Amino acid sequence: MDRTARPLVIVAAFAGSLVVGLVLMLWALGGLKNVAAPAAIGGPFQLTDQTGQAVTEKSLQGRPTLIFFGFTHCPDICPTSLFEISEVLRAMGKDADRVNAYFISVDPERDSSQAMKDYLSSFDPHLKGLTGEPDQVAKVISGFRVYARKVPLKDGDYTMDHTALIYLMDRDGRFVAPFNLKRTPEEAAADLKHYL
Repeated sequence: MDRTARPLVIVAAFAGSLVVGLVLMLWALGGLKNVAAPAAIGGPFQLTDQTGQAVTEKSLQGRPTLIFFGFTHCPDICPTSLFEISEVLRAMGKDADRVNAYFISVDPERDSSQAMKDYLSSFDPHLKGLTGEPDQVAKVISGFRVYARKVPLKDGDYTMDHTALIYLMDRDGRFVAPFNLKRTPEEAAADLKHYL
């Protein structure tokens, strides 16, 4: 490194560390609380539940919400996750009435409102199944940053690869974190009650 470049590198490194330090200090002091995350999760959508009622992003407001994306022809992950969500809702007792729980289809081609109704009859009645036209479903999949892809099978049928994450949204409809089901239903229910 030549003599003229060395001071510039030192000044640039010092300036960079000042910027990082300032950002960390503002964050620690709460000065960045109102700064929106660049990759927000969620957003406007309109789908239909298993009874034919419209559900939008406004339906998430006022209650904490659990959202799981999947499909009714799923052989294992979806029914297991919905069973675990059902167990958490059961463990909440009457407080489950104060929580939204949605199963959003990534397969609108097969998952009609009636198919969702039939499928969800095996799970907790608080769970609502949401579906819609392919463009409506694509919009919510994109807004929640969900990976979903149709995978052809040898017999001419298909399955769906998809994100198997349970989204926890707060009372304002904002994403909080992935909801952990790898604990007892009672522990998960106690955690969810903090958002009531």
